[in-house]
Amino acid sequence: MIIYTHQDCLKKFNGNEHPERRERLDSIIDSIKSSNLKSEFRKAPLVDLETVSLVHPKKHIEKIFSNIPKEGIIGVEKEPYADTILCPNSKNAILRSCGAGIAAANDLIKENKRAFCAIRPPGHHAETLRANGFCFINNVAVTARYLQKQYKINKVAIIDFDVHHGNGTQEIFYKDRTIAYSSSHEFPLFPGTGAENETGVGNIFNTILRAGTNSKEFIEIFNQKALKPIDKFKPEVILISAGFDAHRRDPLANINLESEDFFTITKNIVDIANVHSEGRIISFLEGGYDLQALSESIIEHLKALESHI
Repeated sequence: MIIYTHQDCLKKFNGNEHPERRERLDSIIDSIKSSNLKSEFRKAPLVDLETVSLVHPKKHIEKIFSNIPKEGIIGVEKEPYADTILCPNSKNAILRSCGAGIAAANDLIKENKRAFCAIRPPGHHAETLRANGFCFINNVAVTARYLQKQYKINKVAIIDFDVHHGNGTQEIFYKDRTIAYSSSHEFPLFPGTGAENETGVGNIFNTILRAGTNSKEFIEIFNQKALKPIDKFKPEVILISAGFDAHRRDPLANINLESEDFFTITKNIVDIANVHSEGRIISFLEGGYDLQALSESIIEHLKALESHI
């Protein structure tokens, strides 16, 4: 298992009270290094804008970068969601978070090695022309497009178990039959999208979770509604938007998963990958804001990715 990360991802600062903070990544890296996982750490490279432009126009990204302050922090959104923050160290963190996915894609195809991208900022809320929800570049979307262009992969599935709907990923691929997007998320909750009747061209599968959903209910719903369409789609590669904020300890949501549930969730994804995708999976860190829950859940996630190859 390859772990892509970089010190630049630790330098992004969103303010003292912001939930998306460097300690998230610190806790993940520490827990992986102290575990018995057979993990190889590699440095995430800087992605080039030509690759980013497979999803986001260069002018859009350049405008974001032009707003990076020389000191202090600024939000890129209007109220009430002015929490997608730029700081002086934002540029390299953003580019390396996306670059991790590109490097992981190369490793997946050339070395047949799965990877987890331990990066921040996250990506699944980033739309084609809109940064929001702590996200600037949609890391998983750019990687999907790169796999299609560079390696002639036709069918890519993106499975998103972050507790918040990936509005950006859905928007980007809403009319693309070559990409299946399956999201399980609490509803209603930020960003307010992800109703079950949002189906794209038959390639979008939204699974609604109500506040208070417990482990048993989640697994049953996830298997039936989120994974069955992906099994039917028969992807050549599976990408995971791995958010761990459906944990009962998470402060931003109301789903009651335990840390070990992320082993089961991941194992069920791996089973599909082993049948249809030659076992090919790349996972990307999205949300998860309680440090204990995040550290524990990541290990369970990686155990499943590592032990079912």
